[in-house]
Amino acid sequence: MTDVFIITGESSGELYGALLARALRTLKEDIRICGVGGERMMAEGVELIAGITGAFGLVEAVSSIKTLRDVFSRITERLEQERPAVVVLIDFPDFNLKVAQRAKSLGIRVLYYVSPQVWAWRRKRIRKIKALSDRIAVVLPFEEKIYRDAGANCEFVGHPIMEEIENTKGSKAFIKESLGLSPDREVLALLPGSRRHELKRLMPLFISVIQWFKREYPNFQYILPMAPNLSAVDFREWSGVLEGLGVKVVRGMATEVLSATDLALIASGTSTLQAALCNVPMVVVYKVSPLTYLIGRMLVNVKYISLVNLLMDREVVRELIQYRATTENVVRELERIINDDQVRRYMTESFREIRAFYEGRRASRRVAEMIGEMSGWIKVDNEKI
Repeated sequence: MTDVFIITGESSGELYGALLARALRTLKEDIRICGVGGERMMAEGVELIAGITGAFGLVEAVSSIKTLRDVFSRITERLEQERPAVVVLIDFPDFNLKVAQRAKSLGIRVLYYVSPQVWAWRRKRIRKIKALSDRIAVVLPFEEKIYRDAGANCEFVGHPIMEEIENTKGSKAFIKESLGLSPDREVLALLPGSRRHELKRLMPLFISVIQWFKREYPNFQYILPMAPNLSAVDFREWSGVLEGLGVKVVRGMATEVLSATDLALIASGTSTLQAALCNVPMVVVYKVSPLTYLIGRMLVNVKYISLVNLLMDREVVRELIQYRATTENVVRELERIINDDQVRRYMTESFREIRAFYEGRRASRRVAEMIGEMSGWIKVDNEKI
């Protein structure tokens, strides 16, 4: 029988699920964990009832509705059969809130980890999240107050990617060599996102930027860490061009890549925070379908899209969104970082402030303790039973 059920729907959340499973086993070796995730969760001993692939935007989700229904049915069946002590929901709110509703109806306790970004859009969801979650673990420091002000049982636990970064050992030169890169040449990392629709919209831009860089900065080398939920098939449209341009493509390894990188071009998302914590100057880009962009403009109520700028509440890194995400604009901003010491210094000093939010916090360990408290095998004072 299952003790804990972990559900995630995207690549970054799947990493957090894997780290959480590892932390749970350090506290309780015989714990039984089931869930929805990917290879990294499976490697940590999680029994998967469904695997994640890409993920879903507004227009891009339509073809995946049947798959989501099938997965929901499988989850519901397992919850009814096994009644785990705790269901852990990682991000993926539209789907996971339905799971939370079903779990609560069965008397199963719910922990929401990496909660929905109610501060960005659909703020009224906070009432539903509070009602359906016994506890909430947030990874952005300003989120704790938002949820607590609404009466939710919420705690800022730090961020699991900090654990990945701290576990990456070796000098920058050593990591470059381990990735098959020259330790003596600068590296531009390319992170085009973990969703197929992101690749479709951003890869032509990334390739155009590399083609320009190859002419103007021949000493640069390039590396692209492919999101673990994607495969070579997802990149086949661009694989020949990337190979011809000398871009090294690796599976996963984003933390190692960013630890070895001098400069990055990144699709907005968790990777922007990851790069900041690795002290990598960056330019952030994003493109979606025109309909998704139009709806987003009407619904989203934040000034920035990158976590770096959101955390600092000011423009630390340049964001080039939709029609502004052109080769000319991206190259201009990358050159600004390369050629202006003051620009680089401003970024890296801001990154140090961001790192201070997270140092000393072990997100996976703390969430594992919360699960233990909710399950009854850890006392509230964190003493193991």
